[in-house]
Amino acid sequence: MEDILIVGTGPMAVAYAEVLKAMKKSLMVVGRGELSAKHFEEKIGIKPIIGGLSSFLEHNKIKSNCFVIIAVGTEALMPSLLSLIDAGVNRILIEKPAAISIEELLENELRLSPFLDSIFIAYNRRFYGSVIETQRLIEEDGGLKTMHFEFTEWAHKIEPLPKAPGVKENWFFANSTHVVDLAFFIAGKPQNWQSYSTSGNLKWHEKTNFVGAGITDEGVLFSYISNWESAGRWGIELLTDKRRIYLKPMEKISTQLKGSVAIVEHAFDDSLDIQFKPGLMLQVEAFLTIQDDKLINIKNHILNAKNVYSKIIS
Repeated sequence: MEDILIVGTGPMAVAYAEVLKAMKKSLMVVGRGELSAKHFEEKIGIKPIIGGLSSFLEHNKIKSNCFVIIAVGTEALMPSLLSLIDAGVNRILIEKPAAISIEELLENELRLSPFLDSIFIAYNRRFYGSVIETQRLIEEDGGLKTMHFEFTEWAHKIEPLPKAPGVKENWFFANSTHVVDLAFFIAGKPQNWQSYSTSGNLKWHEKTNFVGAGITDEGVLFSYISNWESAGRWGIELLTDKRRIYLKPMEKISTQLKGSVAIVEHAFDDSLDIQFKPGLMLQVEAFLTIQDDKLINIKNHILNAKNVYSKIIS
């Protein structure tokens, strides 16, 4: 068997395969349906094994040192992860947020406990060229002082999407945590803070309006806002003593210098994020070379679910 296994044949699996193919890595792919497997083969040139992960594991032995990337639908993430750890795999990169809900993640904490440092959650925005350059600018300016972020979701676009039961009902965890994870990855973990949320008129998600503020363990004052029934978008604003840095959209950087009202686009090397799905090349490289400083392991993801995500959504 190859030393890299992708579970899934959908768009995210294709994106991972494009990266691994460019790295000239040999891999095996396991999928469920014939249609998505055919599309995967047309795009990548590798024929997936179909029939699903359970069937595959019944007939195949995976090496314990095999690198596995789980890129299936949100509803199938945790079942796939549990099947793989039961099969003896202990180096896994799983698409965010690793479970359909905070409750499903925490219900399996005990089963996952032997693997807390070897299962990683694929929050690929940590590896954006824009984020790497932003961190350089912050260091150049002498550190980050203040942060504001927004995770407004476009409810009118999400409502008609065909999703498995439970996915839209947990959309904050499944989708908005992309922003929250990145914000606190840059600014430090929230340490002393307050959060507020209220319900709205959406049928598929209980909470729709969020605000909060506090200070991180790195001494950065922060605030956030999100109203899914109003206008807005994802974004992070980072303030140093010299400038305000805008990640809005997150793939780009704009800056406003102290003493100026002009907001200008900041040029940086984003060639990898143009060639591949943004952040994926460096994320996969970190996973395969066991460079864990930017990857978030499931131990810290569970802590975030308990201490950050649950507080924002409660």
